[in-house]
Amino acid sequence: MITEPLTVVVAPMKRRHVRSVLRIEAQVYPRPWTSSLFLSELALRTTRAYFVARVGKDVVGYAGVMISFEDSHVTTIAVDPAWQRHGIATRLMVALVRESLVRGAQNMTLEVRVSNKAAQDLYRRFGYAPVGVRKNYYPESNEDALVMWVHDIDTPEYARLVVGLEGRVPGDTVYEARGW
Repeated sequence: MITEPLTVVVAPMKRRHVRSVLRIEAQVYPRPWTSSLFLSELALRTTRAYFVARVGKDVVGYAGVMISFEDSHVTTIAVDPAWQRHGIATRLMVALVRESLVRGAQNMTLEVRVSNKAAQDLYRRFGYAPVGVRKNYYPESNEDALVMWVHDIDTPEYARLVVGLEGRVPGDTVYEARGW
């Protein structure tokens, strides 16, 4: 049990992080991404951005986005089960929003399992709203995906929302990203 405020470093994902990311991936997803998939995503630098969250030297979470013109799509986000409920996902979402803005996005979207209420709650805090369902989106379980969007992330109102969410996370966050 962690009792003192954390310092979490959020940094661009590098090849050296993939082994730690795969360890988390295997714990949280029934059909985990492979090393080659992460490496191919990391190579697509003009349209993708991936981040890791570290406590000390340990990778405790990761997230990524794909940017396409004014839209940013959250491709993945996961937190080591031992580190959940410590604001790691919130910090990663803040990083995804900031990176999306730097790259010109105005809207963000994602899919989430209809059964994953905790993730849906996180996304709702960030202003996402459900817009539809993708039937049998997750083939390993034939589970549906809830499609969620947030619009106008480039407004002062949305900036205030994100700053407020970030301010409620205990501890310190160090963002090691250029441009924001």
